Amino acid sequence: MTPLSHDQYRTLRADAQVIEADGHGEKVLRLADGTFLKLFRRKRLVSSALLYPYAKRFADNIEALKSRGIACPSVIGVYRVAAIQRDLVHYRPLLGKTLRQFDDPVERNALRARFGAFVAELHNKGIYFRSLHLGNVILGSDGALGLIDIADLSASGRSLSKRKRIRNFRHIFRYAADQEWLTGNGDCVFFSSYVLHAKPAVAMIELTQLLPDPL
Repeated sequence: MTPLSHDQYRTLRADAQVIEADGHGEKVLRLADGTFLKLFRRKRLVSSALLYPYAKRFADNIEALKSRGIACPSVIGVYRVAAIQRDLVHYRPLLGKTLRQFDDPVERNALRARFGAFVAELHNKGIYFRSLHLGNVILGSDGALGLIDIADLSASGRSLSKRKRIRNFRHIFRYAADQEWLTGNGDCVFFSSYVLHAKPAVAMIELTQLLPDPL
C-alpha cells in the first residue's frame, strides 16, 4: 500500500465527481480521466481491517477474479492517506450496463439464462459474493458478464459447497425487484440454467423453495 501525502491526494482527486458519500464523507469518486477512487475508513479502532485493510481486500478480490477469468475492474494503485485517515483503491471501471438497467422483456429473458450460468461459474470457481445482486453484475461492452463493487467477496481454491451456494441464492433474492426480474411470471429459465451448469449439482426445488411465493 503506497502512502500519499494530503497534497498528492488533492492532486489525484482534482475535478472529481462524487458518486457516493455518507455521513462520514466521500466513498466513491469519478476522476477527470474516467477512472475511480474508492475510499475506505476503518470503522473501529481495533478490527481485522488493521491487519488486512479493506482497500487491500478490494484489490486482492479483483486479482482473484481476474485469475479465474471473471470480468471486473482493473486496479491502478492502492494507497493510504494518513492525513484524512483513509485507504484508497484507484481503478479502471468495468464498462457496460448493470442487469437492473435492462427493462425490455426479450432482453431480460435472454439475460436470465446467461446470469444463471454466470452464477454457477462463480460458485464452481469458488467465488462467494455476499453482495451478489443485479446492480453489481455488468454486461460489458464485449458481451461478457462481470462483477463490480466487490469488497464483500471471498475466493476459495475449490468449488463452493451446496450449503454456501444456497446461502448465496438468499442474497440474490433479498430484493423484491431482483426476484421479479429473475422469476417474473413463474419463469424458471434462471434456475434451469444454474442447475445445468452447477458442479456439484443443486436440485431445482432447492432453489425455487427459497422464494417467498413458491413457483
